Amino acid sequence: MRMYDLIMKKRNGYEHSKEEIRYIIEGFTKGEIPDYQMSAWLMSVYYKGMSGEETLELTNAMADSGDRLDLSRINGIKVDKHSTGGVGDKTTFIVAPILASLGVPMAKMSGRGLGHTGGTIDKLEAIKGFNVAISEDLFINNVNNIKLSLVGQTGNLAPADKKIYALRDVTATVDSIPLIASSIMSKKLAAGADVIVLDVKCGSGAFMQDEVSAKELAHTMVDIGNGAGRKTYGIITDMNEPLGCKVGNALEVYEACEVLKLKDLENLDYGIKRLLEVSLTLASYMLMGAKNQSIDKDETSNDNNLNDGYHEKENCLNYEEARRLCEEAVTSGKALDKFAEFVAAQGGDADMIYNPDLLPKAKYIVPVYMDKEGYVASCKTSEVGMVNLILGGGRETKESKIDLAVGIDIRKHIGDFVKGDEVFAYIHADDESVIEEAKKRLIAAYKLSDEKAFPDKIIKGIIE
Repeated sequence: MRMYDLIMKKRNGYEHSKEEIRYIIEGFTKGEIPDYQMSAWLMSVYYKGMSGEETLELTNAMADSGDRLDLSRINGIKVDKHSTGGVGDKTTFIVAPILASLGVPMAKMSGRGLGHTGGTIDKLEAIKGFNVAISEDLFINNVNNIKLSLVGQTGNLAPADKKIYALRDVTATVDSIPLIASSIMSKKLAAGADVIVLDVKCGSGAFMQDEVSAKELAHTMVDIGNGAGRKTYGIITDMNEPLGCKVGNALEVYEACEVLKLKDLENLDYGIKRLLEVSLTLASYMLMGAKNQSIDKDETSNDNNLNDGYHEKENCLNYEEARRLCEEAVTSGKALDKFAEFVAAQGGDADMIYNPDLLPKAKYIVPVYMDKEGYVASCKTSEVGMVNLILGGGRETKESKIDLAVGIDIRKHIGDFVKGDEVFAYIHADDESVIEEAKKRLIAAYKLSDEKAFPDKIIKGIIE
């Protein structure tokens, strides 16, 4: 087999065999295929695409290029979620405690933030003492004992993806559906969960800015997951404005704690309502998938192999019942208690969960006023993320040090009327010199109109 022939084959629009894809991925990972040939092949994929079978095999080959997390010592059906990235996305801190409080094990690996999207690990480190670098044994024991543990990604999880992404980033081949889907799903498959729920963001703060592309990506990833024997759902969610009201590491943990304290899920601030809706939808599908996969496993096999498939049964948990259970986990306080238990188990100060005012605070909290009156018509959400970056709450490079206390607290959302003397948002800053620039960028990120605007539906579609 020669890489030259495989480049030509894909360039001419032909489909690769399983053996050819394995040859490409293994050869490139070992350094036997040079960057210039791999770049040519990636460009061929960008223009000619890949079939569903090719994309699944590409994903499996990348997942097999390094370690696969062995979760066999964890009892029960393991669940995981993945977000394609957004601004103000703190759903993990709501979803994970809900699932754990309902007895569903969640063994999660998460990353740090880079650019305008925040990282789950960074946000958790706003909690005093919280440790993501725990041993594998403690990780496994915590999931078995309290049903939840979260650690940073290992260095050898899908190494082929890291090498390929570095090339895609400099060869203008990032925005290819098969390459995006295989990149995301190779890490999810390697992480070992039985049920995967994908939160595919769509809008001005998302990688996929239009709904058609978001749904295509979701379909591709769901097909990969199910093809690999994992029950997988795709939830298309709106990112045409930040999720919730707060953007910034400690601020987002604060907001998640406030959601978990809710006793009444009606008559909520619109930002909180959107955050709660996304969180409950994700949690409900994760719960439904776990319970129904458990039924399927019990009825088809006594081992941990889930490749026998998923079958609809009369005794399966439906969405409405799963949703009711997830809502009760919040209103009963059980999810909040589980979040505190999880934090304490990894060395963190659980008092911060019950009293989030103890979380890090910025030196300056400055009100922002709009320069005219009107209805909030639209938002350049990625620009709001850039404001957080300016304040020091994000990373421009992997080596950048972030300020956990800074961020933005948004008080108005799409469809709201803003008066000239009304606070639109608060800037939380530690560096006084960046406040004015941050305010200008935040104001410019929003468009006001004389006519009332209506926000997009927060849940745009469900892909099974």
